[in-house]
Amino acid sequence: MSQRRKGTIKAPSGRAPSQRQLRVGELLRAALSEILTRRDVLDPVLREAIITVSEVRASPDLKNAVAYVVPLGHADPTSVVDALNHAKKYFRGEVSRAVTLKHMPELVFSADTTFDYAESVDAMLSSPKVAQDLKKADLNDESSSADGED
Repeated sequence: MSQRRKGTIKAPSGRAPSQRQLRVGELLRAALSEILTRRDVLDPVLREAIITVSEVRASPDLKNAVAYVVPLGHADPTSVVDALNHAKKYFRGEVSRAVTLKHMPELVFSADTTFDYAESVDAMLSSPKVAQDLKKADLNDESSSADGED
């Protein structure tokens, strides 16, 4: 969970995801969200947790997909991700019934840490030391704009 995912996954060739990858990812995300909302899984960890699927990223060949999940209100997110990965064959079967694709990608679940990263950035920006620097920058901007008006 210490890894932070980046804004855009680049293909090995350095390109951004194709329209097909994005479309398949969104179809898979919607289907997984619906399946998790029904809560008809047998695992007690998954029954108790409220799970949000924030994004699904499909590989360029559409054979693999990584689903980034956020377990809301759960003390141990790694146990939820482990339970999802343990039941990934069940989810793949359910998604294949909901989404019509020629080949269903293999699913892997991963914890989404972008919200944690955003919180840490907000905490840094609201720290007294950074606020002090921002006030100095604002004062400098005001004085330079006042000089330019004359």
